[in-house]
Amino acid sequence: MSIDPAIISAFAPTGRLRASINLGNPILANRNPQTGEAAGVSVDLAREFARRLGIEIELVVLDTAGKSVETVRSEQADIGFFAIDPLRGEGILFTAPYVLIEGSYLVRANSPLENNDEVDNAAHRVTVGAGSAYDLYLTRALKHAKIARAPSSPAVVETFLAENHDVAAGVKQQLEFDAARNPGLRLLPGRFMVIEQAMGTPKSRGQQAVDCLAAFVEEMKASGFVADALDRHGIQGAAVAPLRAGSH
Repeated sequence: MSIDPAIISAFAPTGRLRASINLGNPILANRNPQTGEAAGVSVDLAREFARRLGIEIELVVLDTAGKSVETVRSEQADIGFFAIDPLRGEGILFTAPYVLIEGSYLVRANSPLENNDEVDNAAHRVTVGAGSAYDLYLTRALKHAKIARAPSSPAVVETFLAENHDVAAGVKQQLEFDAARNPGLRLLPGRFMVIEQAMGTPKSRGQQAVDCLAAFVEEMKASGFVADALDRHGIQGAAVAPLRAGSH
């Protein structure tokens, strides 16, 4: 992968590649309990892309997807890792997805709800992480249920329990983890959406830059890099996205 020096300059106007890392999605990144440093598939991809560019990496670590998006949109970071969503496309150019993540609903064990189709009812309050892909999607998709916003995705179940809401919505893996820690909770079967996680860069960096980033993502999927990273970090509940049509 030979990269034009002009593209390297477009990606790194400060001389370093600033990568926005969202800790709000445990499939993408977490803090290493021993070192406190951010680690995960998004961190691995950021480091590898910086290596390809031949420049140093600077991780801009944030606790929510909303903050991560705004950091890239305001050009306080050069690349980021986001769920593809129309609202986020304002000011950001996306690659094709590198992983697919399931969005699920969680309820109390004694809830009368049995399937996803029953959630959209005016009597229900659905807890989501503020600014998350689930928030953006459900704000459009739910016509009757009320949406209640937790400060972050990892805080969804805690807020759901504390405020006695009816349904919690989020990353299936996070909800399964929270259900295991809180007896008396269960996930509704299936999923209400599949989230496409992609890399993005500010629109101002230009089409050549996003084309370069897109080619990098396709190579990382095709080579097994993404699959290996998911396996290395013990991630379940995510699948490597299919290769984009026409890529090799």
